[in-house]
Amino acid sequence: MTNKPLRLGDLDPQKWAPRTVRDELRENLRGKLEAGEPLFPGIVGYEETVVPQLVNAVMARHDLILLGLRGQAKTRLCRQLQELLDEETPIIPGCPLRSHPLAPLGRYAEERVRDEGAALELEWLPRAARYAEKLATPDVTMADLIGDIDPLKAAHRKLDLSDEEVIHFGIIPRSNRGLFNINELPDLAPRIQVGLLNILEEQDVQIRGFPVRFPLDVMMVFTANPEDYTNRGAIITPLKDRIASQILTHYPRSLDDARAITGNEAWLDRAGSDVLVADFIVDIVEEIAFQGRDSEYVDQTSGVSARLPIAARELLVSQIEARSLRQPGSSPVARVLDLAQVIPAITGKVELVYEGEQEGPAKVARHLLGNACRVVFDRIFPDVMRDGGSEDAESSPSRYKPILDWFAAGKQLELTDALTDADFQTRLRAVSGLPELVASCAPRDEASHPALMELVLEGLHQHSMLAKEDLATGTSYSDMLGIMLEGLQ
Repeated sequence: MTNKPLRLGDLDPQKWAPRTVRDELRENLRGKLEAGEPLFPGIVGYEETVVPQLVNAVMARHDLILLGLRGQAKTRLCRQLQELLDEETPIIPGCPLRSHPLAPLGRYAEERVRDEGAALELEWLPRAARYAEKLATPDVTMADLIGDIDPLKAAHRKLDLSDEEVIHFGIIPRSNRGLFNINELPDLAPRIQVGLLNILEEQDVQIRGFPVRFPLDVMMVFTANPEDYTNRGAIITPLKDRIASQILTHYPRSLDDARAITGNEAWLDRAGSDVLVADFIVDIVEEIAFQGRDSEYVDQTSGVSARLPIAARELLVSQIEARSLRQPGSSPVARVLDLAQVIPAITGKVELVYEGEQEGPAKVARHLLGNACRVVFDRIFPDVMRDGGSEDAESSPSRYKPILDWFAAGKQLELTDALTDADFQTRLRAVSGLPELVASCAPRDEASHPALMELVLEGLHQHSMLAKEDLATGTSYSDMLGIMLEGLQ
């Protein structure tokens, strides 16, 4: 901000008249709406659901709470609210309550204005410094949030404990004239939640039992999970009643939104490595999260965070980058077998129900990955299970018969990470009918044909038409019936 006043005497009372945080947010939001400016850049999938509710809450000058499962951008939305504040605002230097020079709050600010008058030097607070947040934990105290009496200061300066000068302010009063966010509100002890009631209703605080009260100008925002899946606490009813707007967030509802979120958040640009990941492999990674949100093995009240596909994409790129370094000259292109390396991103990000615990995290992760491969396979290739007598001959199982016959002849296909590009493609093209099927279904995507051939084999396995064995650095496909007969023998 240019030409900003540096002393109180230069501060135009008309231009810089004090206004509340809520009025400031409301007026700046109105300006953005009128100008057609983006309100929450980087937030995808909430344009028609969460954002309109958030806009209405700010326009109504409400305190608000965002309710949603983990990984739904709740904290990011709260942090972006600070962009609706003025770029800078004047305060009295050294004032713990960040008083406006034209509306001093507390004895310190009042005495400085009275003693220094027009010569009082001003400090300009940027909008980023006007947002504060606290992660709620059971050990948070009233002193942390509101403040407490400092007996040492009282004794040293020979002041009464009721004197304003001996108060040590907590984080909320120090956020005066700004936004304050409490994340995971149910984790806050009930007796501490009670301490927030006055702030939300009367906009003031009282320190302990002393008759010292301060009117605060703080907009409170909260985040919480709608289901108390951690069994750590709940929001007390009086506090919930005082939070004017309750806004529900959600996971991305379309694959395009999910891809956009992961593309924005994942670290994919690696210096010195131009990694190529086919669109259908990207879809498989996103489908893992969608499958987890419907899985009987996963606790649905916990959810599957959007961080899962983000971490999975990063691991996938790292796997391709590492192979390129081990095999100089190999093309940095993703293979379907590379997806086995994203399992560490799955096992740590899904909460399992009892049945899932019985199966084990790694097995559930492979199950979700397999389901994701099947879904994407079904989108690209003909229906494996359709009756061969169907009028649509192009979709009949006869399209897969040469492939299945090749394996039925007792042949196996082993694919490993150590294979060169040439050997990898040679092994795949040796399977009768496989190259022709892929060429007919994806004629314009020749660069992805090797990986698509892998997807066909994985899709046939997921439809129980081929057997598969997971190897240390790859996988092996064989005839399902032959494996069953071997087991019987």
